[in-house]
Amino acid sequence: MAYTIDTYSNSRSWKIEDGTIDQTTDLKLVGKNYAGYGEIQNENFVFLLENFAGQTEPPRKTAGQIWFDTGNSKLKFYDGTKWRTTGGAEVSSSIPTGLKQGDFWWDTANEQLYTYNGGDFVLIGPQSAGSGQTQIVSRSVRDTTGSLRNVITGVVDDTVVFTVSGTEFLLDSADTDSNIVGFDRIRQGLTLTNTINSTGGVTSGGYRFWGTASNSEKLGSIPASDYVQTNNAIFNGLAQFRSNSGIQIGPDGDASFRIENQTQTVIANETGNQIVFKAKDTFGTVKNPAIIQYNALIPGQDNGQLNENATIGLTDAKWPEIFAEKITGVSSYSTAMVPSNVSRISDVVTSYTLSEATNAFTIAARDQNGDITTRYFKGVATEAWYADLAEKYSTSEELPAGTVVCVSTDDNFEVEPTKRGSNAIGVVSTDPALMMNSGAEGQYIGLKGRLPVRIIGAVKKGDTVYVDSNGCASTEINGGCVVGVALASNPTESEKLVECVLKV
Repeated sequence: MAYTIDTYSNSRSWKIEDGTIDQTTDLKLVGKNYAGYGEIQNENFVFLLENFAGQTEPPRKTAGQIWFDTGNSKLKFYDGTKWRTTGGAEVSSSIPTGLKQGDFWWDTANEQLYTYNGGDFVLIGPQSAGSGQTQIVSRSVRDTTGSLRNVITGVVDDTVVFTVSGTEFLLDSADTDSNIVGFDRIRQGLTLTNTINSTGGVTSGGYRFWGTASNSEKLGSIPASDYVQTNNAIFNGLAQFRSNSGIQIGPDGDASFRIENQTQTVIANETGNQIVFKAKDTFGTVKNPAIIQYNALIPGQDNGQLNENATIGLTDAKWPEIFAEKITGVSSYSTAMVPSNVSRISDVVTSYTLSEATNAFTIAARDQNGDITTRYFKGVATEAWYADLAEKYSTSEELPAGTVVCVSTDDNFEVEPTKRGSNAIGVVSTDPALMMNSGAEGQYIGLKGRLPVRIIGAVKKGDTVYVDSNGCASTEINGGCVVGVALASNPTESEKLVECVLKV
């Protein structure tokens, strides 16, 4: 009858048939009535006795198995995933012998931890000097808001001499674990002990930054009295302020002079709404020609009266052009008039009979851009600003400029982008010279003239372009109809706009 062998946790079992041996583990499991089982069993005992001692790990390991790694003289156990080293540090009051590289020794006499590097013991910590501990300690403390802050403390003979912090905060001295004797405000950077906030940040006692900082009452051996004071700021040479933050003047920083966006010079009134300009006239009298306030440039005032002599420009120093949406006042020269807020070339009123009623209307009006608007135009136009004749057609969506279109297969719309084999009727116009059917819904489709066309593939000036896919044209014929002739060359293979003469 077969044996059933279970692990202690019943997580695994083996069924050993009579007269057989199971070798799925590093110990051989013997079945019932197996001849010569004694040798196998004794060999298993030896493996257990020596903990499978060897330089290579047992090949058929199972969780909880112990292996003595003779290559590293380490006792290891298998946790079900990997082999891990057992044990901690060697504990004694004197230097131990027989340790291997990487072993630990806890010195009970000095309460210090060492590691052995193969030839000597290296102190891990804590360091000690004299009667107390000397060490750099990382710790978390609480501020007065209850938030945890990370700091580094420098300890000498059990006294915290300095702290290092990435932020500034008030220390919660009521928290026993957070209280650091000699500190109430931890400042960003390095703070010496006894630098109490109530004393203005001045360190009491003999603690100082020695070295270059020991000359802090002077700079480069020059007394503090030789430097600019807030109530006696006199510069005998060029003064340079290299920070973009600039300078502020006044008890509340009323005026500032600074740099913004790296290149913009800013003169700002930080508390009021005016900046006043003053200069002496030819007689040496101080005059105020102009004032900038938050919403206007206005004439200055002298003795409470407007400066009537203040002008923008002079007779012999004119501004070439002044750009403005609106100029209100008297002008000695004008190229156009704006009665009733509408710029006009003419304001001719005539009678026109419509539905037996007499209506008066403006024949033509010109806006501030010089554009003329009228109801109807009948006559001869000798020039046009743009280059193509276009008419409005309805589309299912807003098509990009230059799109080649054909008659739409959708009864709800008139045109759609072409594809190979389509019969093109025009191209979506950018700036049509003549716009027909302007009152209709849709987009202007150029029918004749020259305008940009969406083209894929390289094209040379003078090439004929044909209908291609997705509303584009190309130099490939593909059995498609002609769209136009290119007026420029472009070697780019991807889609681009190229001006063409339409031939649709």
